[in-house]
Amino acid sequence: MENKIEKVLFSREDIDIRVQELGKELSEEYRGKDPLVISLLRGSFIFAADLIRAMDIKLEIDFLTTASYGNEETFSGTVKFLSEIRSEIKGRDVIIVDDIIDTGNTMKAVVEKIKESQPNSVKTCVVLDKPSRREVEIKPDYVAFEIPDVFIVGYGLNYGEFCRNIPYIYTYEDK
Repeated sequence: MENKIEKVLFSREDIDIRVQELGKELSEEYRGKDPLVISLLRGSFIFAADLIRAMDIKLEIDFLTTASYGNEETFSGTVKFLSEIRSEIKGRDVIIVDDIIDTGNTMKAVVEKIKESQPNSVKTCVVLDKPSRREVEIKPDYVAFEIPDVFIVGYGLNYGEFCRNIPYIYTYEDK
């Protein structure tokens, strides 16, 4: 990336404000229910932590590890489930949290897997939606930000296995 410069798309402040808004919205929708938040690892762990702290309701969180990109920028063609959900799903309202939905293949596979366990409902919540790359018919229920077809890094999104800890979301531009 020697010939590239960083371009911030969403600052730490932008993200904080939007996560608080999503947390409030989800709290209102799920108040009085028993929601199960499922964070897709590894990309969504920072967003999921911030999001559930912004929710002022009783909830449970669990994690599911999937792999579909490896260290590449494009979808590998298959979604692998590297872990299983430990929590009871049957009859629960499930919120699947991820960092980004682009092709939609991973989220579609996860939603289908969760539905096999007979939840009451399944909704999706993502930091970033990149609809121009969609290959399957799926639309996230809650979105922090919609972006064009650019490669993004930060706030849980990796470059190789690095940069997840950057508190803002950025891309690279040619110098």
